[in-house]
Amino acid sequence: MSARAIVVHRASALLLGAGVACALVLSAHAATAAEAPASLAIVVRDQTPLRAGPHDAAQQQALLWQGEVVEVRGERLDYLQVWDYWRERGGFVEAGRVRRTALAPRSGPHRPAYGDVVAEVTGYVTAQARRAVAAGVRPEAILIDPAHDFGKNTWHSLAITRRLDELAGTGWPVLVAVSNKDFIGETLGLPADQRGAGTIATLAICAWQGARVLRVHDVPATRRALEAVSWARGASR
Repeated sequence: MSARAIVVHRASALLLGAGVACALVLSAHAATAAEAPASLAIVVRDQTPLRAGPHDAAQQQALLWQGEVVEVRGERLDYLQVWDYWRERGGFVEAGRVRRTALAPRSGPHRPAYGDVVAEVTGYVTAQARRAVAAGVRPEAILIDPAHDFGKNTWHSLAITRRLDELAGTGWPVLVAVSNKDFIGETLGLPADQRGAGTIATLAICAWQGARVLRVHDVPATRRALEAVSWARGASR
C-alpha cells in the first residue's frame, strides 16, 4: 500500500486517477443494486416433502423442517418449484406448507456455497479481465472487484478481506467497496449507521494488502486511515 491508492466517493460515476480517464470494473457479482429481490419461501410445517414433481405421488427427495428457507423459481398447480441451497437440489413443495417472502439480494441466494471463495472469485474476475483485454479494452483501464457481500455470506466476505493480497497478487488493480456492509454489521452486531469504525478498520486491512481503489462514504476518515497504513508499511521496510 502506498499513497497512490485512490479514494472514490460513493456518489462518483467515474473513477479517476493514475492517468486512467475511466475504468472498467470487473466484479465477482454481475447483479446490480437495482435487481429485483429474491423470492423465497419459509417452511412453516415440519416434515414438508420436497418432491420431484408437482403432485402428491411424485417421489419424495427430502424432508424440510419448519424455519428452513428455499428459493422460489416457479409455480405449478398447488406446488412451488424451489431450489434448496442447503441440500443443493431442486424440487416442488406444497404451497400451503410454506410462507412466501421477498428478501434483498444480500440474503439471496440462501446459504451460498463455495469450495474456496477466494480462489473462485480470483479465477472469475481475472478471466473476465483477460476477456476484456481480448475485446479491446486497455489493460490499464481495468479494475477487479471481489464484490464483498454480493452472493456471499459474512464468512465469505471476511475470508476475502483476510486474503485480499491474493487478488492483488494477480497484477490487476483491486477495487473494494465495503462501507457499512452487512458482513461488518453482522460481525460486530451493529446496524448500518454504527458501522463506521468497522468500515475504516476493514478498509485499512484491504489497503495494507494491496487494494488500489476504495469506494467509500467517509472520505476524510478513509484518507487518514490510508496515511496511517502508508506510514506503517514504510516503517516496516
